[in-house]
Amino acid sequence: MIKTKSVSRPIDPRSDGLRILATRFRGRGLPTDRYDVWMPSLGPSEELLRKFLAGKISWPAFARHYRAELFLDGPIDARCKTIKNHGQKFTLRLIKKLGQNGTVTLLCHCDEDQKQCHRHVLQEVLASGSI
Repeated sequence: MIKTKSVSRPIDPRSDGLRILATRFRGRGLPTDRYDVWMPSLGPSEELLRKFLAGKISWPAFARHYRAELFLDGPIDARCKTIKNHGQKFTLRLIKKLGQNGTVTLLCHCDEDQKQCHRHVLQEVLASGSI
């Protein structure tokens, strides 16, 4: 199961499973015991996040661009002829598999009830058959 939660909510070792902080910024003063692994590459780019927070793009546009960012090829792909990274595809597949065998909780700094948060988009991507 893949679920989402605010990193500020109480930790529940029985139900949280693997706690992944999926944000570009870890957060100043955030204790490392609040998460198991920090994966900044799963957060939206700084540019995209700034545009959304400044109101320059809508939530649907943000979600669409964020989904696209997850699958962007990196510069390393240009140097590899056979095995390509294809963005986060392999990381996403790993998280999806971990969620099928146990619980994975995607964490973000947004409030628990925040509907317009990239962690929900990431959860949808992992639930889809597109990876």
